[in-house]
Amino acid sequence: MAIVRPAELTDTEAISSLLIELGYPASPALVLQKLHLLSGSDHDAVYVAEISDAVAGVISVHTTELFHCNGRLGRITALVVSATYRGAGVGKSLLAVADAFFLQQRCIRAEVTSGDHRPRTHEFYQANGYAADERRFVKPYPI
Repeated sequence: MAIVRPAELTDTEAISSLLIELGYPASPALVLQKLHLLSGSDHDAVYVAEISDAVAGVISVHTTELFHCNGRLGRITALVVSATYRGAGVGKSLLAVADAFFLQQRCIRAEVTSGDHRPRTHEFYQANGYAADERRFVKPYPI
């Protein structure tokens, strides 16, 4: 059974490893920077799931005020479960914490994106109440 808790600075290495496992080259230094940045926000959070004192998964959640209607939008920007623990309910536990966070933040909906090359992930999201919706357009800016 996974225990979900807010991420701590000591989780930096484990979170970096999880993000790398998913294909995002997030160095421990970047993860530490982001944890510091988000720690002071009431509208952003990072949670980890632990099994037997090992970080088995991570989720980052964010909210933003909607302009065109009452309420807020919840957004998951990262959800990773270690391959070792997939199928053990870790992702479901992390989504439950995200749902609680979004509801507390007065969100009227939540969204997450997932690459076309991850059909099993799409099935997971759909089994947990998410539906495919519309098309996303992305414009990159140089850093």
